Amino acid sequence: MTRRSVVNLVCFGNRAINLLYGNSLRPLHTSTRSTSSQPKAGFKPGKVAVVTKTTRYEFEQQRYRYAGLSEEDLKQLLAMKGSSYIGLLERHNIHTNNVDHIVRSLRREGIEVRVVKRGEYDEEVVRWADAIISAGGDGTMLLVASKVLSKDKPVVGVNTDPERSEGHLCLPVRYTHAFPEALEKLCRGEFRWLWRQRIRLHLEGTGINPTPVDLHEQQMSLEQHNQAHRITTMDMQRSTGTLEESFSKPSLLPIRSLNEIFIGESLSSRASYYEISVDDGPWEKQKSSGLSICTGTGSKAWSYNINKLVEQAVEEVLKIGKSQTGLDIPLNRDFIEKVTEEYNESLVFSPDDRRLFYSVREPIVNRVFSNSRQRGFASKVCVRSRCWDACMVVDGGTSFEFNDGAIATISMSGEDQLRTVLLEN
Repeated sequence: MTRRSVVNLVCFGNRAINLLYGNSLRPLHTSTRSTSSQPKAGFKPGKVAVVTKTTRYEFEQQRYRYAGLSEEDLKQLLAMKGSSYIGLLERHNIHTNNVDHIVRSLRREGIEVRVVKRGEYDEEVVRWADAIISAGGDGTMLLVASKVLSKDKPVVGVNTDPERSEGHLCLPVRYTHAFPEALEKLCRGEFRWLWRQRIRLHLEGTGINPTPVDLHEQQMSLEQHNQAHRITTMDMQRSTGTLEESFSKPSLLPIRSLNEIFIGESLSSRASYYEISVDDGPWEKQKSSGLSICTGTGSKAWSYNINKLVEQAVEEVLKIGKSQTGLDIPLNRDFIEKVTEEYNESLVFSPDDRRLFYSVREPIVNRVFSNSRQRGFASKVCVRSRCWDACMVVDGGTSFEFNDGAIATISMSGEDQLRTVLLEN
């Protein structure tokens, strides 16, 4: 291609992307390098809480025990579902052995250890510990981080089943089996602090319920989820009078989001109706498949998959561009793959970035509902629910009722940074 053709191609590419997605993509080209600081001295906590995940084997075992079934019944029911009892037990044992390895390593260093199941993890455990270790995968790490409100309390993730779990938020996989080496590096100061920005939530309005439901533990059906919210709402009414009287003013929820907040109807096939204001701008009525608001940490997770392009879409756009402009745009596989990869990489930004990134999923646009920007950065996002049976879900695990009249103010504060550890391989 000539230099002129390359320039024309770049100009066309920018016009085509802006035509399809607007200028909201431009700010996404930020550095993915996260600011972190080298400790002046080693770090050796006196008390460590190890929060362990609930394995699939434990979950199935508990569920069927409640129904009065034996271990043999469990084997047969799992077989009927196409699940392997032996396989689940094997993964459970791998997780358990790795947790034991972590605990033994800590105690050999003279550190007081407290092992808690995720269902037992609460504010009292957080207050007790000098540092917290998440023993599981990313889901466990998100739960652990959500209840740590102080930026002075370090949180370390250890992937206890690296063959089945990606563990982006955990230490490198090698430290699962070489955890004593990780401890030595911490004690010698051979690591960096990685500060991850998090989202805080203020909830106000009529008919709200600030009592959360833990989706990870419940693994509930839609009907069970709604019933849980109804029960907690009645409990709040009995203890404090009416919810409208008690929670009409903005209330800061005692939870922080490391990845993202999602707002939408519980039934995914139903359109979510809400009003949104970005950075104190005008309110805009919207209908969509829901609203996601993420951090830099979460930009690699659900938000990334909401907004990414696939090679098929890129190829079709380039074909249209070639036919409309007459430019000699290459349509070979390598070029399409490179364009797709570069675009998708631009969706990721730094974990320490103090901006939110909002994404409207599949917006409905007509003479009643508008969508001025499908995605973009913001310092603050306010959402007023006009939904019938909606939830505000924090990091995919904690759900708050969010129906007609409820207002959420979503923002960031330097006080909410999460202190995590960065160890090199």
